[in-house]
Amino acid sequence: MKKVYVLLADGFELIEALTPVDVLRRGGADVVTVSITSEKDVMSAQKVLVKADTTLKETDLKDGDMIVLPGGYPGYVNLGNSKEAVELIKYYVINDKFVGVICGAPSILGNNGLASGKKITCHTSVKELMKNYQYEEKNIVKDEKLITGMGAGYALDFAFKLAEVLLEPDTINKIKTGMEL
Repeated sequence: MKKVYVLLADGFELIEALTPVDVLRRGGADVVTVSITSEKDVMSAQKVLVKADTTLKETDLKDGDMIVLPGGYPGYVNLGNSKEAVELIKYYVINDKFVGVICGAPSILGNNGLASGKKITCHTSVKELMKNYQYEEKNIVKDEKLITGMGAGYALDFAFKLAEVLLEPDTINKIKTGMEL
């Protein structure tokens, strides 16, 4: 069973975080939501309180196959300001594990020099921060183990691109059928 960690910081974009959780759990992946603070309760940018499964301090997250970083303002800023979260992201990049990043969250990579040179997409509001990357004006971009999404409007596409690298095609087809896609 594939293991995925979704990092949640106060101000995260609700559909960018929970759409991948939904799609990947439907496919049988072990998806764990992780608060970057000591509290499991995390407030989304839309003022929806979400209770994470665990916290960064409670769990060793290095055993995952993928880490997912949702955007949302100020969520991606809070995520990028967490030394522990950045160290974990760095671990996933260095150890050639899958990293899914959407909306403003690619700026965390850019601000920390992670995965430089890769093809990416991101929200246009942070595009100028991505100078050391090959920006593509696309909804979803995959470059080896890095998967990026432009923004909230593409959360479902992003979730299915994450699923493509973790789940069998038959499983993905069953998910889509169940969702009437």
